[in-house]
Amino acid sequence: MAVLIFHVILIVQAIAEKRILLNDPALLQSQIHALERKVEDVVGKYTDLSAKYADLSTKYSDMSTKDNDQSAKYNDLSTKYNDQSAKYNELSTKYTDLSTKYSDLFIKNNDMLAKYNTLLTKSNVGGIFVRWGRKDCPGNNTELVYSGFAGGSYYSHTGATAEFVCLPRDPDLTTKFSSGYAYMYGSEYDTTEFGHADGDDLPCSVCRSTMESSVLMIPGKSSCYDGWSMQYHGDLVAGKYSHSAATQFICLDEHPEALTAGQDNHEGKLFYPVQASCGSLACPPYHNGKYLTCVVCTK
Repeated sequence: MAVLIFHVILIVQAIAEKRILLNDPALLQSQIHALERKVEDVVGKYTDLSAKYADLSTKYSDMSTKDNDQSAKYNDLSTKYNDQSAKYNELSTKYTDLSTKYSDLFIKNNDMLAKYNTLLTKSNVGGIFVRWGRKDCPGNNTELVYSGFAGGSYYSHTGATAEFVCLPRDPDLTTKFSSGYAYMYGSEYDTTEFGHADGDDLPCSVCRSTMESSVLMIPGKSSCYDGWSMQYHGDLVAGKYSHSAATQFICLDEHPEALTAGQDNHEGKLFYPVQASCGSLACPPYHNGKYLTCVVCTK
């Protein structure tokens, strides 16, 4: 019982002391000041945090704007990249096509080059033609095979051959035949209209083109058609229409020569200028009584 009473007394004293503290103005004032300082500290921290929040908000807005700009730029670059990729794919396809065509052309070019080199190395690549009335060949990529005498059958023989031939100066002859035979005569001028005396002998030269293989004599022309090279031009000649022997058209050079020591008039294979005769011949373009020119061309 005494212990209980002692505890009750202690509790009553503590309550009394607490009441005394709460009724103390000075204590209350100090507590209020302490609370005010805490409030001011909290307000300061709040203001500081508000400023930091505002700064972070501004930075966030700036970052958002920049991010939008970057996104727009990215989208623009992505579009450009897609366009460039499409162009690259198109150019790549074209490049592949051109590469294929180039390879084909390269192979064809090599084939043509090989054929060209083969042609250059072949000795028989050039076309052969006779230059009637001259002892030499024209100078445009030709070489002289031989120079000789124009000849053929006698102008009045009924069994005469038609062709003019260019006989070499160094013949290889034989005596092994004794039966029937033909004759070979020299060819002579039978008129002075070609610039030489009646009876002068006609020279000829066999020529070879070193670059071109096709040969064409064009009657009635004094120049070649496009793509052809002219070797020489002159007058179209043949045997006289009233003579018995067959004849052939040949192209006599514009500036014909005569053989030295061939001035004796023995007739033989004769030739004359060729005149247009209208009727079955279309006139125009040909004209009755006018003479035909000729040209020898190669390609």
